[in-house]
Amino acid sequence: MSQRLLVLLLGDISGVSGMGALERGLPSFIEACNVDFVIANGENANMGFGITREDYERIKSAGVDVITSGNHIWEVQDIALLLNEKNDILRPANYPETSPGKGFTVVEKNGIKYAVVNLQGRINMISIDDPFKKGEELVNRVLEETSLIFVDFHAEEPMEKEALAYVLDGRATAVVGTHTHVQTSDERILPKGTAYITDLGITGALREVIGGKSENAIERQLTQLPVKPQSSDKKGNIQGVLIEIDKESKKALSIKRITI
Repeated sequence: MSQRLLVLLLGDISGVSGMGALERGLPSFIEACNVDFVIANGENANMGFGITREDYERIKSAGVDVITSGNHIWEVQDIALLLNEKNDILRPANYPETSPGKGFTVVEKNGIKYAVVNLQGRINMISIDDPFKKGEELVNRVLEETSLIFVDFHAEEPMEKEALAYVLDGRATAVVGTHTHVQTSDERILPKGTAYITDLGITGALREVIGGKSENAIERQLTQLPVKPQSSDKKGNIQGVLIEIDKESKKALSIKRITI
């Protein structure tokens, strides 16, 4: 029996390209690599904005165990119903307590409890509750149940992401960034055993502007008018990290970037 776990964390699933890549590529990757658990950010699944119930079902069917999100989770009108109903799709925990849904979950799979915490940054984003205070509070709470803890920090600013990772180093198994749709090359194991990367990247079209049609992004920049971004329908890729974990200590042994 293996003494190690493999957990796959995927960058923001973006529109048609991202959903197509996920459904075509993820099941075979899970099987080939014997992945034990999959976490993916799904806030852009619905044509780049929000996530519908149908998107949720498709993402789950592809093999994702827990879906995290960020500021775009509120784009679909009836999202509150889905968030309140399911315990495997999250909104950032540092939104007000009165917000629909939950910001963390503990899921048991094959006899192992996996905790997932979802947070959102505040630098260059909407000002909500303190992600550092909320992050420490939730990690300390779930440590009473499991020490296998994964944090998706949906944030703009690398400094904010790195700072949170060092705050949680040794308590969280991994702290990973999402939101920018651009995969960073700074993956590493922090001094106390927490795996970290500033941004997982995108599950979507790489040869476009952060997963959206390049012509729309160019027009917006040239005119400075509020041109609505449109999700690309070009060939998609899956990006993220594969983390190897010691089953006993729950510490990360390695972290590897992937692009499928």
